[in-house]
Amino acid sequence: MATLLLALAVGSTGLYAGFMLIFLTGIMPALARLDDAAFVDAMRRINEYVPRAVFLVVFLGAVAFPVAAYFVPVEERGGTQKWLVLAGLVCAVLNHLVTVAGNIPLNNALAASESTGESPAAARAAFEKRWNAFHLVRTVLITAAFGLLTAAALN
Repeated sequence: MATLLLALAVGSTGLYAGFMLIFLTGIMPALARLDDAAFVDAMRRINEYVPRAVFLVVFLGAVAFPVAAYFVPVEERGGTQKWLVLAGLVCAVLNHLVTVAGNIPLNNALAASESTGESPAAARAAFEKRWNAFHLVRTVLITAAFGLLTAAALN
């Protein structure tokens, strides 16, 4: 059971890290080339579409599986493996905190700007730079979680 939970922790954090990295290195740079109205519209549509069942399973699994892997007792688990799992779990939790406290409020403000009549230029200016900064932090955190959990699995 412990091996399965650690494998699921590695898999879920890996999937999530890959998703975040694609946004960081491909999607956001591509969207940056759009004019203000197109950028704001594209981000609104992405923010409406992404939080669906498959994404939520990966998003929640990136914390739930490391928690389970850490707390399931394993007699033959060495101290190094336990600390690697804990460090990976901490990085995954911090990633989620950045998402909940940073990116989601910006996503909500961008969505709300549609009904307030805020110009696309103003909406983008209030959103893009801050969202990208938070996204960089959370990408580094979940990538670190993936690396640490992978190291634990190989330990």
